[in-house]
Amino acid sequence: MRVLVFGLLIALLAVGGVTANDSAAGAAGIGDDYFPLLGNGGYDALHYTLVLEWDEDTNTLSGTVMMDATATQDLSTFNLDFLGFDISDLTVNGEPAAFERDGRELTIAPANLLAAGTDFTTAVTYSGVPGEGVPNYYDVFARGWTRYDGGVYVASEPNGSAYWYPVNDHPLDKATYTFEITVPQPYRVAANGLLTDTRETDETTTYIWETAHPVASYLVTVNVGDFMVEQNTTASGVPIRNYFPVDIFQQSVLTFSPTPKMIEFFSDTFGPYPFEAYGVVVADRNLGFALETQTLSLFGRNAALGGRSSEEVIAHELAHQWFGNSVSPAEWKDIWLNEGFATYAAALWFEHTSGAKSLDNYMRGIYLALSNPLSAWRFVAPGSPPKDDLFNYGVYVRGAWVLHALRLRVGDEAFFDILRAYYDRFQYGNAATPDFIAVAEEISGEELDTFFDGWLYAKIVPDVPELGLSATLPTPSGG
Repeated sequence: MRVLVFGLLIALLAVGGVTANDSAAGAAGIGDDYFPLLGNGGYDALHYTLVLEWDEDTNTLSGTVMMDATATQDLSTFNLDFLGFDISDLTVNGEPAAFERDGRELTIAPANLLAAGTDFTTAVTYSGVPGEGVPNYYDVFARGWTRYDGGVYVASEPNGSAYWYPVNDHPLDKATYTFEITVPQPYRVAANGLLTDTRETDETTTYIWETAHPVASYLVTVNVGDFMVEQNTTASGVPIRNYFPVDIFQQSVLTFSPTPKMIEFFSDTFGPYPFEAYGVVVADRNLGFALETQTLSLFGRNAALGGRSSEEVIAHELAHQWFGNSVSPAEWKDIWLNEGFATYAAALWFEHTSGAKSLDNYMRGIYLALSNPLSAWRFVAPGSPPKDDLFNYGVYVRGAWVLHALRLRVGDEAFFDILRAYYDRFQYGNAATPDFIAVAEEISGEELDTFFDGWLYAKIVPDVPELGLSATLPTPSGG
């Protein structure tokens, strides 16, 4: 723990740290059951401006991050999530503010109490090497700012954003962003939203990106590399900008060429594409994952090799723009609303391109794995994955089966009406499992508690009488 005092604010400090009227202290967590200290309470973040410079030789990230916010209660102190780095200056509304650090909690005491309803701006100036001297990240998706030989990628799900900038790090508090990222020439920067300007010196280039729609913190990304840019537009006018490594540019263009048609298909199926642009960035290294960072999904160069598996992942990450990015989870235990939906969306794409038999074979193959005692133990019930195994494969594939079983139960017309209504009602916001169940029951006119309890929470996957599938294995006859 380290406390920094600014001049006249010494009166705000007690022996152990920042003092506060407890009734006016913003909560140190936003209320997530699985991650009680993730995010913070007492304010609504509206916009972040990240003015940062990256030093290639040392991997040092330095600069100032400003958060524009509105107090939702009287605030004598409030918290940001932030790990590592040396903070050299911190102000609230331009006035120096005292602060204290404890793990990921950066507790700030503004010079004057912020009354409920007050708009305020916090500016944090800092420098350091991302990830240095901090605990191991939660998962491979949560590394935050990651240096590799040839560039940088950012992947932060579920809690990695605090590894590289101060933020209210939970999907419940989305905000818009401005990025002003300075890198050595000839590197390019790809980030969320649209590139609006560049500024060059003899040795560096500053790239300015802006988002038009609020972003959950884990979906914020900055990518640095020697990229070539491919630009395209869908039939309905959605701009696409793809950032590919130079040496695999042509192969990447070919591999990701289905994207415009996928956008049109998902727009027809779920509702209009929700953001100002789409595209992908391919890091110039192999990755064991891809991530649906908003408007610019992240892939490794191995994904650019092509084939059906690459096409499935491309469809999966694109579908997240609707389910996960526009409609974000209210709590991390609801992650199946992201992953189950995106997995099933990829299956719908292959049904669209290859026919109903393709979908049937795909879903039957998953069911066999879910119901086989030799493999079923690997797949958790998707409605309540373990906190330390949030991205268990059961969340993906059994989560997809929740939707397929619902489709078989209520019929195609009601099922797709459910998906469209769910997306329409919760777009640009957050949803929990009960929200989806309520929409499904309303549209179908059926009481579905038993159905969802079985598919989301039961240890053994339910039977599927519509397809003659059963998880109850026959008892061998004696001989």
